[in-house]
Amino acid sequence: MPDAPTANPSILNILPDYPLNNQRTLLHIQQKIDLILLALEALEIGSSDFIFQIAKQLELDHLLKSRLFLWRLRCSNPWRRSSRNDTIGLEEIKALVIIASYRARQLTVQIRQLLIAEQQMREKNLPVGTSYLLCEYLEQFRSYFRSRMNPRRTKVAWYLSEDEELNSLALSLLPQLLFCTGTMGVQRFWTCLFDGEIA
Repeated sequence: MPDAPTANPSILNILPDYPLNNQRTLLHIQQKIDLILLALEALEIGSSDFIFQIAKQLELDHLLKSRLFLWRLRCSNPWRRSSRNDTIGLEEIKALVIIASYRARQLTVQIRQLLIAEQQMREKNLPVGTSYLLCEYLEQFRSYFRSRMNPRRTKVAWYLSEDEELNSLALSLLPQLLFCTGTMGVQRFWTCLFDGEIA
């Protein structure tokens, strides 16, 4: 007798079911989530371990079955070297958004410290990369981006043209991570993904 299908956890219901019938919208969402996860990885070693811990804690582990499955989901980002045309379901996208938001919330202090360091560097007219706090994050982000993104993509090539461009991208993701951390942060992140795309 076949096993009964696994019921989706109620936490997915905190996010409304926006339509994914627009390919442009779907590609934008996949790219945005992957970059947010890339920023989380640059913030800490072993980020993927925390992703699976949170997935289990929130009973979302059946949607992230393995590291290979997570990698395949992230490779739906069209910027990836190993970009795939696999279709991501709404439940998987919701799960990634919820998990990323929860992990960002756990790293709120660190994210705030980096944003303060950036502001201080700019007030002193110093390169942001000279900040001890920012340097490690920026180096990690650049390393991950270079190794995983396809340089034949026009936008990727532009970011790869200079460290300053990649630094700007990495820094732009920090306030977005902070955006995910507060009250209703998960819902705000979710709506932001569809901003301007919802009919």
